[in-house]
Amino acid sequence: MRIGELAKRTGVSERSLRYYEEQGLLSPTRTPAGYRVYAGSDVDVVRHVRMLLAAGLNTAFIREVLPCMVDTGDGLAPGCPELLPHLRKERDRITVAIDGLASARTLLDGVIAATPPDNTEYDRWAASRAS
Repeated sequence: MRIGELAKRTGVSERSLRYYEEQGLLSPTRTPAGYRVYAGSDVDVVRHVRMLLAAGLNTAFIREVLPCMVDTGDGLAPGCPELLPHLRKERDRITVAIDGLASARTLLDGVIAATPPDNTEYDRWAASRAS
């Protein structure tokens, strides 16, 4: 199938599919005219890539683990036990990022809460700066 058909069947843009190819996640064959031709199994590959991207993994990591991932019918699972430490490390990285964002949100909540309900405080501050 050509790129437009794969895009239609997976709901992924043609641009994303070309990016996946650049990242080594897809390997279509080429016609003599240079058109990409995808196998039927590439539909599953794209779905797996999307699932792993949604899980917070980057394409370089996905390229490494994708060959060892197994579709259980309920999701993906590592088919190689040696992947588990790497997946746990990625989960820990995501946890640190979540904690950082939660801290940033708390600080921003404090800034928002400290904002006066009207512009009186700002007007006084602006007037003092103008003097």
